[in-house]
Amino acid sequence: MLTYALDWVNLLLRWTHVIVAIAWVGASFYFVWLDNHLTPPTGSKLKEQGVSGELWAVHGGGFYNPQKYMGAPPALPKHLHWFYWESYSTWLTGFALFTVMYLFNAGTFLIDKSRYDWPPVAAVHAALGFLVGFWLIYDVLCRAVGRRPNSERLLGALVALVVVGASWLACQLFAGRAAFLLVGAMVATAMSANVFFWIIPGQRKVVAAMRAGEPVDPVHGQRGKQRSVHNTYFTLPVLFAMLSNHYGWAYSHPHNWLVLVLIMLAGALIRQFFVARHKTEMAGQRAPWGWAIASVGILLGVAVWLAPAPGPATPVAALSETPAQRLAQVQSVIEQRCLMCHNAQLASKGVRLDSPEALNQHAQNIYQQAVVLKAMPMNNATQITDAERAVLARWFKSLP
Repeated sequence: MLTYALDWVNLLLRWTHVIVAIAWVGASFYFVWLDNHLTPPTGSKLKEQGVSGELWAVHGGGFYNPQKYMGAPPALPKHLHWFYWESYSTWLTGFALFTVMYLFNAGTFLIDKSRYDWPPVAAVHAALGFLVGFWLIYDVLCRAVGRRPNSERLLGALVALVVVGASWLACQLFAGRAAFLLVGAMVATAMSANVFFWIIPGQRKVVAAMRAGEPVDPVHGQRGKQRSVHNTYFTLPVLFAMLSNHYGWAYSHPHNWLVLVLIMLAGALIRQFFVARHKTEMAGQRAPWGWAIASVGILLGVAVWLAPAPGPATPVAALSETPAQRLAQVQSVIEQRCLMCHNAQLASKGVRLDSPEALNQHAQNIYQQAVVLKAMPMNNATQITDAERAVLARWFKSLP
């Protein structure tokens, strides 16, 4: 019953996490798009009020006219909408899900003994250290380098180096699946911390100064804008890291840290293309397809690199196997590699593989998880071999 209850907790947390993440990412993407599509106001009244840009849009049967004030508007409305609960809810639900799935089950999900054998308590503390440590290093870099004029490229390069180093280290210490997720979680933690420690507090200070009739320090807007820009480039790499647990061929590769870094880089370049495209579109210039081509080139290169080598031809003996012989081979593999988690007493995820009828019932899942995705056994804890996966594949393909 405890396992069943935890599955429900997992489902509800994951569902909520996806919902609030969509809200956060959607709001972030919308405001980046909006900023890059504002045009100078044409009406004299708007100019006198201090409007620096406006946009006309149609959606859902109505017309919208958002306006942006670079300085203080003539009067602040009583109610202002603050975009922060989307960020906080995403981090809180994500950390709760990470706790339930990985920290409470560190021995199963965090640790791959063939990679680094250490106690679960140490692995949990190290995982939390990644979340805190990356934020501290990133924040120090922003404070030390980001305040210098024209330092954004240098800052971006330094942050990228930290991400690469953290990716390499995580993949040496943790199971591949956990390492990918952990790198995504540490970057996502920095994103939410940007909102919590810099963007929202800066906006509150600006609003407080305006309500008090005091001059507004422009540094708050500059810092908030800097962190907001960083967040938009972090978004697609983080989304890949969060989805990567479905793709064992990526996180189980011997050089999985490089796979992670390259695909995250492709995500950042895709985001750069869209941001730059917004600007060139408004300027009437050609779209910056170079960024998109570079991103697609990286993804294609990784796909070719990770492509499985052609398997050996099916032995003549295998061609003459009877269904009963193939089933016996499969049962032998399942007994050694899978049955400890999928038996009558445990039945992880409600799946039992302890009878021929159960094997036939779950044949599709066995083929998908163990052969195609190579996601099972988890972290390859039972050391299933490629030859044994091939046995499962032959059996599945021979089924009527």
